[in-house]
Amino acid sequence: MTTGTMPTVEAKTATMSRRHVLDLDDFNKAEIETVLDSAEAMRGVLGRDIKKVPALRGKVVLVMFLEASTRTRVSFEQAGKMLSADVINISGSGSSAEKGESLLNTALTLQAMHADLIVIRSPQSGAPYFLARNLDCVSVINAGDGTHAHPTQALLDLMTMRRHIGDLAGKKVVIIGDVLHSRVARSDIYGLAAVGANVVLSGPPTMIPLELLRGTSEHFPASVTVEPNLDKAIEDADVVMALRIQKERAAGGLLPSMREYTRRWQVTDARLARAKPGALVMHPGPMNEGIEISSSIAHGPGSQIEEQVTNGVAIRMALLYQTLAGAAHAGPMGVEL
Repeated sequence: MTTGTMPTVEAKTATMSRRHVLDLDDFNKAEIETVLDSAEAMRGVLGRDIKKVPALRGKVVLVMFLEASTRTRVSFEQAGKMLSADVINISGSGSSAEKGESLLNTALTLQAMHADLIVIRSPQSGAPYFLARNLDCVSVINAGDGTHAHPTQALLDLMTMRRHIGDLAGKKVVIIGDVLHSRVARSDIYGLAAVGANVVLSGPPTMIPLELLRGTSEHFPASVTVEPNLDKAIEDADVVMALRIQKERAAGGLLPSMREYTRRWQVTDARLARAKPGALVMHPGPMNEGIEISSSIAHGPGSQIEEQVTNGVAIRMALLYQTLAGAAHAGPMGVEL
């Protein structure tokens, strides 16, 4: 639709009543499905000729990235602008943080400027939680904090899976690589557990949380298992997700060599053949093709990597809307989009 009044999009579930989105470890299935349903409506906006709706007109969204990013930062900026919010970008370089100002003082200054929501990415685990505890009237969305969490990436991953294989309850999702240092993997694990999926982790033992290797975990859902042998782990998988390997890990002694990692844990055609026919292939990006995933798989028919990027914009639109406008509604919503 290019002209005339924008249609009303009816969401089939109640709106989310959270002020902050910090991780998925305390989300239940109903809350996750609410976000995913809302994101489906937002995908409809992305498909229009005019990709702009007035849902957040008058709201101020600050996108504060203290760590390098392309996909996440741009998608949050795009999401806010499509919803007609005023979006202001702040980076660590060139900000008062570079002059030594504390995160709290920076955030209090931004609150005093009447910001409505802060999207923050930080190299420090726990930074979004710190802001959420100390800001009185500003919502916080975690765009990645240290090695801790990345809830919006996990939600876009869940959206991508659900669009292709439907209900995720009982589905087998294999996550491969450096789980120990991956905030994406951690949030994915909690989100997948909440919707009833079975998660299998595979990778070098030095890159798997020790408590999971020992089978004594108190911090991960019981539906998570570990199988270091990828050839076994990938059997009958519905979804295969490779994580980016940071080359500095090899230098730090966590890997014998990149060649060894590629030999044992790269997702290849031969290994993918062990998964279910039509299994989804995913990667949070950026990819090291030829290391954690072969080029033929990354660009093959099962790859959903580009769709993950599109769904990332829809998910972030949904979260901005749900956080800033959704809580004002009680019960089912008819959103003028």
